[in-house]
Amino acid sequence: MKSKHSYSEIEKQAVYRVIAERRDMRHFVKAPLEEGVLTRLLTVANQAPSVGLMQPWRFIRITDANLKNAIKGLVETERNTTAELLDSRKSEFLKLKVEGISECAELIVVALPDGREKHIFGRRTMPDMDLASVSCAIQNMWLAARAEGIGLGWVSLFDPIELATLLNMPEDSRPVAILCIGHVEKFYEKPMLVEQNWCQPAEIEEFLFENSWPTK
Repeated sequence: MKSKHSYSEIEKQAVYRVIAERRDMRHFVKAPLEEGVLTRLLTVANQAPSVGLMQPWRFIRITDANLKNAIKGLVETERNTTAELLDSRKSEFLKLKVEGISECAELIVVALPDGREKHIFGRRTMPDMDLASVSCAIQNMWLAARAEGIGLGWVSLFDPIELATLLNMPEDSRPVAILCIGHVEKFYEKPMLVEQNWCQPAEIEEFLFENSWPTK
């Protein structure tokens, strides 16, 4: 039975399309965003679901050129460390573009705040639900950015303690993501790691179980 609360077919297809065409972007065109775009992206981030309505997201907009370079340095350090651990795939990994910090129009660091322990609702047995909530906020931004025709890339190659220190964050806070946001020449037809032959995505059938975890 079709739900009476369903959107129109055109509206539903737009939702499914933006999800399917979302890309983790690394290549940007140096150009400012249209006025109001960043505000819209942050607004939808703040509309994300969060456990106990704790809204555990904090956004630090990076506009200082020296600070951008310092963040880029942290990413480069972690990139090289990661490469050393990849053994035979080291050279292949080093060819991948892992960030667009210097080219993107906006650089946003997303973080968990301090004082999260006071939020017990939904976190008593699963304290990492605050991280899950932040991830939902980032996904909202990602989908809205794609609908706007704007690229967004989530960079996770950094030491969180060093980044927190660099940004003068409270001791109990935690940086989660460096987001590169900006105009792109084009969106990847497939996820970049697929286009670069780094890996291939699996289908949903490999992840769907029924009633219990399967035994091998």
